[in-house]
Amino acid sequence: MATSLENMQQKQLDTWLNQRLDELLAGKLREIEAAKTPSMAIVATKGTLDWAYPPFILASTAAALGWEVSVFFTFYGLLLLKKDLGALVSPLGNPAMPMKMPFGPRWFQDIEWPMPNLIMAGIPGFEKLATGLMKKTFKNKGVATVEELRQLCLEADVKMIACQMTVDVFGYSQDDFIPEVADYAGAASFLPVAQKCDVTLFI
Repeated sequence: MATSLENMQQKQLDTWLNQRLDELLAGKLREIEAAKTPSMAIVATKGTLDWAYPPFILASTAAALGWEVSVFFTFYGLLLLKKDLGALVSPLGNPAMPMKMPFGPRWFQDIEWPMPNLIMAGIPGFEKLATGLMKKTFKNKGVATVEELRQLCLEADVKMIACQMTVDVFGYSQDDFIPEVADYAGAASFLPVAQKCDVTLFI
C-alpha cells in the first residue's frame, strides 16, 4: 500500500515538474529570442549602377536598425568594393528600365522614352549618357550616391567580404579595393555565416 502511494505521489510530482519545466522553458526561449541581435547576409553579384543600390541600401538600413550585417561580394559584385567606384548602368536588354528625363518641365519629365535595343547598342557613349541621367534623377530625388551608401555601411560596421576566387579569376590585387574590406574568403567560409543569419539575400 505504501509503495502504491509512493508511486502515485512520484507520478504527480513528475507531472508537476514537466508542466513547470515547459512553462519555464517557453519563457526562457522568449527571453533569448527578445535579446537576440538580428542578422543578415547578402550575396552581391552585380556591379552596375542600378544593381549597386540594393545591397548597400539593405545593408545600411539593417545596420541602422542594429542588425549584424555581412555582405559577400562575388563576380561582378566585386567591382562595388573597388577604390574607384565607376559603376555604369546598361539599359541594353533591360526592358524594365524606363527612360525618363531628369530635367525640363514636369510634363516632359513624366514622358517615358522607350529605347529600342538597336539604338542603345548602336549609339557610342549611350551607357555613359544613361548613367548620367540616372545619377541626375537620383540627385533630384535626394537619393544618396552609391559611394555615400557604401560609406554609411562602413561607418555602421557592415562586414564586407570579397570573394577570393573572383579576385584571383579577374586578376585583381587587394590594393585595387578599399582597405575596409573585412576579409578575402571563399564560399566555404561565407556559407556557415549565412546559415546562421536570420535573413539571407541573393542580389
